[in-house]
Amino acid sequence: MAAPITRQVSGCAATPAPAGSECGQPLADAVAALPVLDAAGKPVPFGALFRERRAVVVFVRHFLCYICKEYVEDLAKIPRSFLQEANVTLIVIGQASYHHIEPFCKLTGYSHEIYVDPEREIYKRLGMKRGEEIASSGNNIHFIHRDKNRLDHKPINSVLQLVGVQQVNFTSRPSVINV
Repeated sequence: MAAPITRQVSGCAATPAPAGSECGQPLADAVAALPVLDAAGKPVPFGALFRERRAVVVFVRHFLCYICKEYVEDLAKIPRSFLQEANVTLIVIGQASYHHIEPFCKLTGYSHEIYVDPEREIYKRLGMKRGEEIASSGNNIHFIHRDKNRLDHKPINSVLQLVGVQQVNFTSRPSVINV
C-alpha cells in the first residue's frame, strides 16, 4: 500500500503551537541538524528555521522547473501582512547552489525566506522524490503534502488555511472590457 500523498499529522495545524509543543510529529534530530544555505552561502540548521516559530516550508524540485517557478511566483503574491497576522513564516527550499537564490528571487518576485539544500540531504532523509509542502512549529511537523508529479503542488490557499493565514486572490487577469 502506498503512503498517503497528503496527510495532516495532527489536529492542531491551524492553531498556534508554542515551541516545544507535543502537538504534531517530531522532526528527527538528525534531519533538523542538516544544513541549508542562505543566499550568502551561510549554513543554517534546517530545524532552526522553524524551531521558535510556525512556518510553512515548501520544497521545490529545482529552480529550473517551470511549474516550480510558477508556484513560487504565486507564493510571492502572499502579502507579508497576512503571514504576520497569523504569526507564520513562509520558507522555500530548493535544490541548487546558493548562487542561484538571488537570480531566482528576481525572476519570481519572491521576497520571503529562501534557502537551498545543494546536496539534497534533507530531501533524501525525508524520502522526497519531488516537491513537498510542510506546515510546522517548534520541532514538530503538522501537515505534509508529497507531490505525485510535477503538476501536483498543493493549492496554496489550502496550505494557508491549515495554518490560519488569510486566503489570497491569485487571479491577476485583466478585466475584459466590451467596447
